[in-house]
Amino acid sequence: MKNRITGLLGVEYPILQAPMGWIARSRLASAVSNAGGMGIIETSSGELDAVKREIEEMRKLTTKPFGVNVALAFVRDPGIVQFIIDQGVKFVTTSAGDPQKIVGPLKEAGLTVFHVVPSLKTALRAVECGVDGLVVEGGEGGGFKNPREVASMVLLPLVCEKVAVPVIAAGGMVDGRTMAAAFALGAEGIQMGTRMVSAAESPVHENWKNAILKAQETDTVFLNRFGPGPALRALRTEKTTRFEKEPPQNVMGEFRSALDLYFGGDMEASIALSGQVAGRIDSVKPVARIISETMAEFGETVRSMATRYG
Repeated sequence: MKNRITGLLGVEYPILQAPMGWIARSRLASAVSNAGGMGIIETSSGELDAVKREIEEMRKLTTKPFGVNVALAFVRDPGIVQFIIDQGVKFVTTSAGDPQKIVGPLKEAGLTVFHVVPSLKTALRAVECGVDGLVVEGGEGGGFKNPREVASMVLLPLVCEKVAVPVIAAGGMVDGRTMAAAFALGAEGIQMGTRMVSAAESPVHENWKNAILKAQETDTVFLNRFGPGPALRALRTEKTTRFEKEPPQNVMGEFRSALDLYFGGDMEASIALSGQVAGRIDSVKPVARIISETMAEFGETVRSMATRYG
């Protein structure tokens, strides 16, 4: 496919893998890049030494383009810009904050920068800051969210009507049909999170993957809407069901034991971030199959719609 996203990023397919903390590292990201998409290395874990090693490992695992995400609310190191430049990365997504201070230096160094936005206001702000594109994230997606969440069906066309930069759709993206829907609303690419968490190359414990496979479309919870701290969407467990009505004083404190859930398999140890598309995922598949099936179904959907209604 050729469009502005594939042109800017140098990828075969306009499919990004979401930058999930501790998960979006070389094993998963290289599989995405090797399959023709854009693998992303996370920094939201704050473990920059580990991130540097993961970037080095990426260069051993793939010759294809890959990127790095900077979650501004979680990475306070003022040297992050130079750190990324020094790694020779060419594509960066920024998220969870105001990109004003970071976009200029990254672009001056020749990098392509997209910012993740949950609203029209933040989208317009990011464009003013000079980003090359946007990742427009609907409230049905997993992870840290705007407490006033807006579904992709509303947010995507709203933003696409108001900006000229290319848009990648996130939140609810899981297959070729959702990709075709996103393109109909104005997007030129998609980002997958929960679908990639459940992929064969995802490093998370099988208990988490199995919980996604068993989940119904109603089996996520929207937590911490009224703060303090960020709101987030996660899988329904005993812990998160309790938090839905009685939020902890410090929701971020629950991630101190995240690795016990992520890699130890204790689903009550922390919070398993997940989007509503968990209700549509019923099998673990290799990344290459996820991407190839998505592109095939996308083409079939577009052709079918054109034949039926054209």
